Amino acid sequence: MAVAVGAYAIHRKAQRAKLPVFSGAGRKFLLSFLPPALAGVFISASLWQAGAESLLPGTWLLLYGAAVITAGTFSVKIVPVMGICFMVLGVLALIPLPALGDIWMAVGFGGLHILFGVTIARRHGG
Repeated sequence: MAVAVGAYAIHRKAQRAKLPVFSGAGRKFLLSFLPPALAGVFISASLWQAGAESLLPGTWLLLYGAAVITAGTFSVKIVPVMGICFMVLGVLALIPLPALGDIWMAVGFGGLHILFGVTIARRHGG
């Protein structure tokens, strides 16, 4: 659902700006976001096979944060800050209480996206 909503929003914003989605900054964003995201796929599979599911939430938060930081270098300044916040949550999810992974995931992927999404929409138009 998130991918569909995000893709629609990106497409709509590109149309308003009369730019192709994968030109310039859009292409750089995608190429910067994909390596950490793909690393997450393979690390997740390895952790799952090893029976270390409790480490998945922290790993996902860390790698998503890394992806947002790298891709955010081609966006507004607040985007890399959001990535840093995801990485901090990832560390917290791994070190003190990995058993609370669902809570860390809700705070990160739910709370941080809402907080930063509203802020970006208000300050930068989406």
